[in-house]
Amino acid sequence: MIPASKAGLVATLQADLLRLQGFKNFNNPALDTALGPIREAFPNGSFPLAAIHEFISNSAESSVATSGFVASVLSPLMGSSGTVIWIGTARTIFPPALKGFGLQPHQFIFIDLKNERDVVWAMNEALKCDSLAAVVGEIRDLTFTASRRLQLTVEESKVTGFVLRNNCRVLNTTACVSRWSIASLPSLSIDDMPGIGYPKWRVELNRVRNGRPDAWDIQCINGKLILVYEMRSEQIHLKSAVAR
Repeated sequence: MIPASKAGLVATLQADLLRLQGFKNFNNPALDTALGPIREAFPNGSFPLAAIHEFISNSAESSVATSGFVASVLSPLMGSSGTVIWIGTARTIFPPALKGFGLQPHQFIFIDLKNERDVVWAMNEALKCDSLAAVVGEIRDLTFTASRRLQLTVEESKVTGFVLRNNCRVLNTTACVSRWSIASLPSLSIDDMPGIGYPKWRVELNRVRNGRPDAWDIQCINGKLILVYEMRSEQIHLKSAVAR
């Protein structure tokens, strides 16, 4: 057991180290609350803002699951007035479906470009706009140099970036603060109706700077992320809602 005085000193030193490594003392309470126990994997128990987060998808199914999970993270991050720019070469998002994650399509600006080099450039330029809640870029490959440039940009603007790497050719080292992989799981049915259920994912935090990688089985219900072991009580509420 570390004495209280020493524990305070250790906590102060840890905070100083995180600050020197680019982690700022600001957070989004609504986002941290929505993430529930996932947030404990991050430094200071808070989702890193003003950072670049990398998501790896190796199939169409995992790509869809990744987009859904990112949408769930964006919802509390954006609130009712935030704006997100979503950049890619082949749009996979159906805007009206965003409402299922607590998002409004009019809060998004979609930019469709011809090649990935343009996507990286556009994403870097968009991240310079400090009035945005976040920027999402769909690209296949990301070099360390490009990722470092993006990270330096967000440290200045305080905007959060999400890089969705669909079918990447090389799983290389990047300067991103975290790396995730999201996989689809069979969803729990609503009122025992076959084929109808809320999204359910295996969420793996593969790497996080100064944090603790972990994995969780998560279901998204009306934009709220819930651990699977908490689902039974939630299912009771769902059935009651359907009955009404």
